[in-house]
Amino acid sequence: MNRRPLSAIVLAAGEGTRMRSGTPKPLHRLCGRPMVLYVLDALGELAVERVVVVVGHGATEVTKTIQAEAPQHLAIEFVEQPEQRGTGDAVAVALTGLFGSYGAADFDEGDVIVLPGDTPLVLGATLASLVEGHRAGAGAATLLTARLDQPSGYSRIVRDKDGRVARIVDEHDATEHERQIDEVATTVYCFRHGVLAPALRRLSPDNSLGEYYLTDTVAVLHDAGYAVTTVVVPDPAEAMEVNDRAQLASAEAELRTRINRRWMLRGVTMWDPGQTYLDASVRLAGEVTLLPGVILEGRTTVGGGAVLGPSVHLVDCEVGAGAVLSHTVASHAVIGEQCSVGPYVVLERGARLASGERRGPLSASGSGATS
Repeated sequence: MNRRPLSAIVLAAGEGTRMRSGTPKPLHRLCGRPMVLYVLDALGELAVERVVVVVGHGATEVTKTIQAEAPQHLAIEFVEQPEQRGTGDAVAVALTGLFGSYGAADFDEGDVIVLPGDTPLVLGATLASLVEGHRAGAGAATLLTARLDQPSGYSRIVRDKDGRVARIVDEHDATEHERQIDEVATTVYCFRHGVLAPALRRLSPDNSLGEYYLTDTVAVLHDAGYAVTTVVVPDPAEAMEVNDRAQLASAEAELRTRINRRWMLRGVTMWDPGQTYLDASVRLAGEVTLLPGVILEGRTTVGGGAVLGPSVHLVDCEVGAGAVLSHTVASHAVIGEQCSVGPYVVLERGARLASGERRGPLSASGSGATS
């Protein structure tokens, strides 16, 4: 990459009414973590000098969660969008937080990635490719786009007669010809600092919701004679936004597949990865074997050579090397090395099993009987 300042804006102010929940949308969990943290993880792989997170609904809760759990090396600032007036307005609010971090010259010459806090599948490598493409193309803005065989439901990238990006059109506003376009817009952008603020000032809320749309900056820049380029995302799933519970489940399935694959490449055996559920915070040693129906949550750790399953559900537990667990439920328990637990055992919260201890079927008290 050319060396010039790079910053980022994360839009996390939305209420997420389609989630039908009192939890702020960015804090809905995927594999045990709030989804906005996955976005910040991806940004943490880049040389980002500053990140501004735009908060609104549930601002205090969102801010506290990010401060406690985001990558520590990221310099994160928060700005509040007091009234939800669209993505264009949110970015304008964010720029007020960025401008004070740079001198005027550096600000104008720098670049800024803009992405929503509800795209937890985007990868750091993809964001790096977006920035590289943006700087190589020397454009005012670069859009992360996707090519879809069935683009129904997505906004389309419309180009002029010279093949330059001219605007983004929502499907319900598209002509029949435009609906045949297979290149669709994601909600991830890279802009030159110096052109973004003037473009935002030219946006109009002349639409059904009376909001300022960030997508409209594309037409503004094109009409002003600036080049707008694109980088196609290698996997369209990366740019998927999570707007409802069904999309939340789809995103979690994709993240779970990534997590399981990573552990299998590190030497963990999974009889059926599709029936193995691991939170992102779980830690496994080598030579662990997981049978179908294993659910490991929170900060559960499993020592080398342990065999778990079938049907084992552990929350914040420590499992020693060589332990064997079958049909077992436990929370905040410590299970020593070479222990044998199950089948059909529920360990009391905070239980501690010494190395080599055995626990058999459930006792009348429900805490498990010693064999």
